[in-house]
Amino acid sequence: MTKNIPFLDMKSPYQELKAELDAAYQRVMDSGWYIMGEELEQFEEEFAQYCDAKYCVGVGNGLEALHLILRAYEIGEGDEVIVPANTYIATWLAISYAGAKPVPVEPDAQTYNIDAEKIEAAITPRTRAILAVHLYGQPADFSGIKFIAEKHNLIIIDDAAQAHGAKFQNQKIGSIFDATGWSFYPGKNLGAFGDAGAVTTNDAKIANRVRILRNYGSQKKYYNDIKGYNSRLDPLQAAFLRVKLKHLDNWHARRQEIAAIYLQDLAGTNELTLPYVPAWAKPSWHLFVIRHPARETLADFLKEKGIQTLIHYPVPPHLQPAYQEMNLPENTYPITETIHREVLSIPIGPHISHQEAKYIAATLKEFSGT
Repeated sequence: MTKNIPFLDMKSPYQELKAELDAAYQRVMDSGWYIMGEELEQFEEEFAQYCDAKYCVGVGNGLEALHLILRAYEIGEGDEVIVPANTYIATWLAISYAGAKPVPVEPDAQTYNIDAEKIEAAITPRTRAILAVHLYGQPADFSGIKFIAEKHNLIIIDDAAQAHGAKFQNQKIGSIFDATGWSFYPGKNLGAFGDAGAVTTNDAKIANRVRILRNYGSQKKYYNDIKGYNSRLDPLQAAFLRVKLKHLDNWHARRQEIAAIYLQDLAGTNELTLPYVPAWAKPSWHLFVIRHPARETLADFLKEKGIQTLIHYPVPPHLQPAYQEMNLPENTYPITETIHREVLSIPIGPHISHQEAKYIAATLKEFSGT
């Protein structure tokens, strides 16, 4: 019988939580309140508590979460923000939207997160902040980043779009950096049923500023203190997220089990590079990303065996036409470019069975001849 293992199973989470999700939908529809309101406030309180943060502000999506954080810190025209060279382009776009300049820094070759030791060389008198990314759900090196940030009096912002439930030294991501941007895109570990995002922080001033910015720059209807935006997490998505949040740690444990199977069964496989997890890190395993020099051939082989894969991400931001004005040609960031040429994401959702994970691992070993 032919296997058919999708990279992302979007139906099973709904089927598992159908009764709770349907009840949440009905509750919101019966309320007659569809923008802001109590449902959103309840989610903000619950997600802040989950992250061990003092404040949470729901916004339209993950990109806007980062953008509004930058605006809340009044980072804009003439400012520079340190950012990983290898990340999804949304992280860079948030900086550009704020009017600032993204300054790329190469990643650590093992963790794929920004290399703290390389940050200092990129700092100039215009640098205002470091925007770290917990890529694939692997926590960035907070200690190393913090040392440099404090030395140069810089703000530390983190992009946690893939890091729901991840920990750095047993501290939850979402409360240890100055401000954290979250995405609840449907495919995330904590995913809505449409676009959604949030900001968490322990800074009351920044939280309040983001609240004002997300709502046309207004604290009182029709009275606008600043030029703001329309970026609000709606009550229906908030209600769905409240349901899923209760199950997030259970689903996270399932992801850890699948990751453990891969790490054990694939150890020593020819030409295959597995994720490296530092002792201080507890990943969320949003993605399980392997590397292989013949990535396309491997992806085709897996597809023939009924295993769907994805590439996160084929082209780094500095080589995208959107950033051609930065004039950063190929080989400017060789570590980044090598990673982007070789990475391949294999299925790791909470509804992958142990048997399927074993099959995927065996198929990878078959390709490698080990």
